[in-house]
Amino acid sequence: MADLTPQTPASPSAKATADKSDSAPKKAETLTEKLEASAASAEGADAKAGPKVRRKKIKKSVPQARVCIHAGENNTIVTFTDLQGNKLGGCSAGMAGFKGTRKSTPYAAKVAAEKASELVQGYGIQSVTVEVKGLGPGREQSIRGLQSAGLNLDAIVDTTPIPHGGVRQPGRRRV
Repeated sequence: MADLTPQTPASPSAKATADKSDSAPKKAETLTEKLEASAASAEGADAKAGPKVRRKKIKKSVPQARVCIHAGENNTIVTFTDLQGNKLGGCSAGMAGFKGTRKSTPYAAKVAAEKASELVQGYGIQSVTVEVKGLGPGREQSIRGLQSAGLNLDAIVDTTPIPHGGVRQPGRRRV
């Protein structure tokens, strides 16, 4: 049966709202269709790829290494590198569990050196060249910590930067 209700001319704003209401379900349908299609393609891609294969990390053997010790006033940092300078591992007094002023003790430096040598045991390091930088309190004890860990020390080199002239020193303190 035909609709006999009188048709009134709609205003342009009414047409715009009618168009929006008509297009909204279409967008929703297209979005759901897109989601279903992407899910189906993802399932197909997973089926093709198969289980993920993880590569085993290959640990390189480093018979000779370099140990850089930074003996600062507040902390001591021990870093193991290969001869090219690539970092193998390291530890600091803070990483060894010391906090605050205890980080700046010689004992903390010794413990940090021992922990750093434990971290790099898997590399098969037999002998090391030690480079010491800084004038901190853990300077000598960190070297003793490396010896107590069972490493053979080839050489000990001091690389502390020394100014030749340098910048002007601050004035004397007047109290």
